[in-house]
Amino acid sequence: MTRPIVLRGGRVIDPSRDFDQTADVLIQDGRIAAVGVGLGAPDEAEVRDVRGGVVAPGLVDIHVHLREPGNEDVETIASGTRAAAAGGFTAVCAMPNTDPVTDNQAAVGFIVRQATLAGLTRVYPIGAISVGQKGEQLSEFGEMVGAGAVAVSDDGKPVVSSHLMRTALEYARTFDIPVADHCEEPTLASGGVMHEGLVAARLGLKGIPAAAEEIMVERDILLAQLTGAHVHLCHVSTRGSVDLIRRAKEQGIRVTAEVTPHHLALTDGACEGYDTHAKMNPPLREAADVAALRAALKEGVIDCVASDHAPHAYDAKEAAFDDAPFGIIGLETAFAVAYTELVESGLFTLPELIARMSTAPAKLLALAGGTLGPAAPADVVVLDVTARWKVDPTLFFSKSRNTPFAGRTLAGRAALTVVGGKVVHEAKARGAPAPAPSP
Repeated sequence: MTRPIVLRGGRVIDPSRDFDQTADVLIQDGRIAAVGVGLGAPDEAEVRDVRGGVVAPGLVDIHVHLREPGNEDVETIASGTRAAAAGGFTAVCAMPNTDPVTDNQAAVGFIVRQATLAGLTRVYPIGAISVGQKGEQLSEFGEMVGAGAVAVSDDGKPVVSSHLMRTALEYARTFDIPVADHCEEPTLASGGVMHEGLVAARLGLKGIPAAAEEIMVERDILLAQLTGAHVHLCHVSTRGSVDLIRRAKEQGIRVTAEVTPHHLALTDGACEGYDTHAKMNPPLREAADVAALRAALKEGVIDCVASDHAPHAYDAKEAAFDDAPFGIIGLETAFAVAYTELVESGLFTLPELIARMSTAPAKLLALAGGTLGPAAPADVVVLDVTARWKVDPTLFFSKSRNTPFAGRTLAGRAALTVVGGKVVHEAKARGAPAPAPSP
């Protein structure tokens, strides 16, 4: 049993209840016992003065690659969840492109057990849509859900067969879980390494057109309409996709979508100099796409922010641009990038950003958290939004260093992360991370 904790005098923001005021938060028996002004503290309670900080529901990331099993050299469930805790996340969803693929009950159970052993953030597995992510035969959704899976996805591999996608949606509806799709028409995207545009032409690199994403977005929307099932669109990157999602939601189709911090912050210009740290899929797009994504997130057309944390080995990313793998890490920079780009710019309020990084993603997948309501799980983050810090990947808890934000000064970071009433991350001082306590 953990000691009660009182977080005293912070700005408490709980988007789930439209609550935003200076108050105290009492955590007892792993749950939120009370939120209010001048709360009394039990005799054995640990009282923490968090004046000047922001107390919010813990951040929730529904798109993370933890690489275990199979690629433990670049990330493990333990190192990934430690990175998540340092980033203010109290829950993450683990994508299924592991080795072997997370496409069965035993594989889902393994991830759940490893997360329990790590004892840091909550980990919710996402099972594969198809066996081996081969796009041929459906995985056994029911058994995976029974073992703890909260959604299904073939992740970086789009479901090319419309028949299989329709069947997956119908099957997933039975278990009331979403089908999350990487929207990419493979024959259009084949061989592409960045956004098809002027920068790619200047660099002499083969591009991936926006239409490659938008064709599959429209296909998935039509199939969601046909089946009445819930389709979730991963890492949306184009203004055309935004228009399609907006129209679908206006028609009442069950479609949700996420956007990454890097697609909100960077354009394809980041690839200048053949910087492989800016190579990702979907690729960074143009300034007009960034503006559309930001507006759609604020409006709620795009539901939430997800990091798409994708660790890779140093030598892999040091290859030629054509040969380097897609993907960047993001758990330890996600909040700061989003805060710097969206809140400091005046586009978003802080409660709006917290809603998109905590309350909305928790609701989207029906996960615990996203609220400081009475008796809710005590998954809480204390944010220091006054902290300014320079991104130094050598200080990351992730095993990997592949970030395009290295050397950049960002604002805002997690000062304290609490999961189920247990402190899993505490900064040593403003702007300086400290190792999470051993589980």
